[in-house]
Amino acid sequence: MRWRPGKRRRERGPARRAAAVTSAVTARATPLCFQSDYPMKLKDVMAELEALGSAQTKKTFMRHGAKEPFFGVKVADMKTIVKKIKGDHALALELYATGNGDAQYLAGLVADGRKMTRAQLQTWAETASWRMVAECTVAWVACEHPEAAALAAKWIGAKDAQVACAGWNTWGALAATVPDAALPVKEMGVLLDRVPKEIGTAPNRVRYCMNGYVIAVGTYVAPLADKAMATAKKLGVVEVDMGDTDCRVPEAAAYIGKARRGAPVAPKRKTVRC
Repeated sequence: MRWRPGKRRRERGPARRAAAVTSAVTARATPLCFQSDYPMKLKDVMAELEALGSAQTKKTFMRHGAKEPFFGVKVADMKTIVKKIKGDHALALELYATGNGDAQYLAGLVADGRKMTRAQLQTWAETASWRMVAECTVAWVACEHPEAAALAAKWIGAKDAQVACAGWNTWGALAATVPDAALPVKEMGVLLDRVPKEIGTAPNRVRYCMNGYVIAVGTYVAPLADKAMATAKKLGVVEVDMGDTDCRVPEAAAYIGKARRGAPVAPKRKTVRC
């Protein structure tokens, strides 16, 4: 049978009407918080985080030290929410204040450290729900603050190991993102001298973060590159109990050499968020 344009047009009419009806029904069935043109509120984000959580991811995070409450959301899935709330700093503060581990991590992907007060950052450091939030989220945001170095210097002396970890990682984030000319290079050099003296008696995760600080300085800070490499070689393999995980502590000297990729130092990063 020959193709007849007129007949095809008559068949497409009902199909188009059916598609329109389906689209309308879908739109009515989709909660407003999941529609891209609707500004998400705290309850909306928490609902979506809960929907994205999984028992397997939660189990994995718990092996790494996560504590309740949290839903177990993969970071890749969390970033679909970031696209919807990007730039909403006020919402990020609300998310962190929930104390939920997933919400706090998400807050760090959205918050603007330049808009935070020292008091707010201090609260973040002291109320991080678990080590991943303290070591990543808090450090990411704190390094953007004008007084980041002062905060980091204070935190590394804290008795609370998580706060100390946030401090060392904030120093590392500064090394990775701030131009050398704007860094307190002398103070950072003193810290390189301090690491070998204190790392042996430091708490478990603090040892990990001190090792990470040496790596960051050796990788990104040209005026301290040689000194950091010498410190890394002095440290050798740092012993850290990684628990029931497959994670390993990077050997600082080897890691620095690889990260530099044959250059004196690696290029600075725009952000340490990931």
